[in-house]
Amino acid sequence: MEKSLFEQMGGTYTQVGDYMLPNLILSKQQAQPIGTWGHRHARYLKQHHKIIYMNLLTSGKLNGYLVRY
Repeated sequence: MEKSLFEQMGGTYTQVGDYMLPNLILSKQQAQPIGTWGHRHARYLKQHHKIIYMNLLTSGKLNGYLVRY
Protein backbone atom coordinates (compact mmCIF):
# COMPACT_ATOMS: atom_id res chain seq x y z
CA MET A 1 0.00 0.00 0.00
CA GLU A 2 1.28 3.45 -0.91
CA LYS A 3 2.16 5.82 1.93
CA SER A 4 -0.08 8.83 2.43
CA LEU A 5 1.31 12.37 2.30
CA PHE A 6 1.00 12.52 6.10
CA GLU A 7 3.19 9.41 6.43
CA GLN A 8 5.69 10.72 3.89
CA MET A 9 6.12 13.81 6.07
CA GLY A 10 6.88 11.66 9.13
CA GLY A 11 3.38 11.31 10.57
CA THR A 12 2.11 8.12 12.16
CA TYR A 13 -1.29 6.56 12.72
CA THR A 14 -2.91 4.62 15.57
CA GLN A 15 -5.60 2.04 14.86
CA VAL A 16 -8.75 2.48 16.94
CA GLY A 17 -11.26 -0.23 16.07
CA ASP A 18 -11.68 -0.13 12.29
CA TYR A 19 -10.27 3.39 11.94
CA MET A 20 -6.73 4.72 11.51
CA LEU A 21 -6.41 8.02 13.41
CA PRO A 22 -3.40 10.33 12.94
CA ASN A 23 -1.16 10.94 15.95
CA LEU A 24 -1.29 14.72 16.25
CA ILE A 25 0.76 16.72 18.74
CA LEU A 26 0.06 20.34 19.63
CA SER A 27 3.03 22.64 19.93
CA LYS A 28 3.95 23.85 23.40
CA GLN A 29 2.81 27.36 24.19
CA GLN A 30 4.03 29.45 27.06
CA ALA A 31 1.34 30.29 29.57
CA GLN A 32 0.88 34.05 29.38
CA PRO A 33 -1.89 36.03 31.08
CA ILE A 34 -4.20 37.60 28.51
CA GLY A 35 -5.93 40.09 30.78
CA THR A 36 -9.31 41.78 30.59
CA TRP A 37 -8.69 43.69 27.36
CA GLY A 38 -7.28 40.60 25.69
CA HIS A 39 -10.46 38.67 26.53
CA ARG A 40 -12.60 41.52 25.24
CA HIS A 41 -10.60 41.69 22.01
CA ALA A 42 -10.95 37.91 21.58
CA ARG A 43 -14.72 38.22 21.96
CA TYR A 44 -14.74 41.09 19.43
CA LEU A 45 -12.73 39.05 16.92
CA LYS A 46 -14.95 36.01 17.43
CA GLN A 47 -18.14 38.01 16.84
CA HIS A 48 -17.09 40.46 14.11
CA HIS A 49 -13.96 39.04 12.42
CA LYS A 50 -14.54 35.30 12.45
CA ILE A 51 -11.99 34.46 9.75
CA ILE A 52 -9.15 36.30 11.50
CA TYR A 53 -10.13 34.68 14.81
CA MET A 54 -10.18 31.17 13.31
CA ASN A 55 -6.88 31.70 11.47
CA LEU A 56 -5.16 32.81 14.68
CA LEU A 57 -6.78 30.01 16.69
CA THR A 58 -5.89 27.19 14.29
CA SER A 59 -2.34 28.43 13.73
CA GLY A 60 -1.73 28.57 17.50
CA LYS A 61 -1.01 32.31 17.45
CA LEU A 62 -4.18 33.57 19.17
CA ASN A 63 -2.81 33.78 22.72
CA GLY A 64 0.41 35.47 21.59
CA TYR A 65 -1.68 37.98 19.64
CA LEU A 66 -4.02 38.69 22.58
CA VAL A 67 -1.20 39.24 25.09
CA ARG A 68 -0.51 42.60 23.44
CA TYR A 69 -3.94 43.95 24.50
